[in-house]
Amino acid sequence: MQKLSSDEEAPTRILVVDDDELYRTRLSKAFEKRGYEVEVADSYDHALVIVTRFTPDFAVVDLRMPGRSGIEVIEELCKRFPDLVAVVLTGYGSIATALEAVNVGAKDYLTKPADADQILVAMGLEENPNEGDQEEQGSVPSLDRVEWEHIQRVLTDCDGNVSKAARVLGIHRRTLQRKLSTYPPHR
Repeated sequence: MQKLSSDEEAPTRILVVDDDELYRTRLSKAFEKRGYEVEVADSYDHALVIVTRFTPDFAVVDLRMPGRSGIEVIEELCKRFPDLVAVVLTGYGSIATALEAVNVGAKDYLTKPADADQILVAMGLEENPNEGDQEEQGSVPSLDRVEWEHIQRVLTDCDGNVSKAARVLGIHRRTLQRKLSTYPPHR
């Protein structure tokens, strides 16, 4: 089944921008398998080269990449293509970066590892099969999740320096290391 864009002439076009080659390849294959036309890029500069010959309807952009950030990619793509629907992906989710992404034009913000189904639902291309599930409806995050996101944001602001982040957070370095060794809470 070929997914058609609103003009019903060409398949819906998705641009995937992520520096993780394995993840980028998996996403593009999953989208192509569903009938979407896909192009991939591994950086801001590569994405801008791609869009000179490929006009995306949708974009999936990793937040943290070497060089310019995913926020800058989204901002530039939305300037060039005002109708573009963009979704930001990150392994380091925080409320601050989510707001920043939405402010520059992203439709949604997902934490990795998001699969193709979740991304397509976020873009509005497919319906959520778990629509009735209370847990899947994006309810208010738990206090543990908010704490984890805050810690990740502070650690990012401290360039990954655990000792400096512990001082900023006002906790002992070993306590911070223990918190960092656990998986992020789902909600």
